[in-house]
Amino acid sequence: MKINLSPQRRDDTLSVSKQGEILTINGTEYDFTQLPDGGTLPADAVDCDFVIGSVDRVNGELELILLLPHGANASEAARFPEPIIDPVDGEVELPK
Repeated sequence: MKINLSPQRRDDTLSVSKQGEILTINGTEYDFTQLPDGGTLPADAVDCDFVIGSVDRVNGELELILLLPHGANASEAARFPEPIIDPVDGEVELPK
């Protein structure tokens, strides 16, 4: 799994956890296990304000873009985040 982050100055919060190919984003589960290889799910089909691009399966690997809200005094890591590659199951650590 590859989670790309798109930072934006906002006051809301984001929490993400992962179990296999199920992401829980701010308490709501999104199950991507049925997305076939080469498949694309448009962002509007996911019905989550934090999923801001399509969800794709490329060479068997899930790829998506999440909006990363950050405060006015955010760290450089939050303002210029690196992709999260193959996060372990559990809480996904996001830059702050």
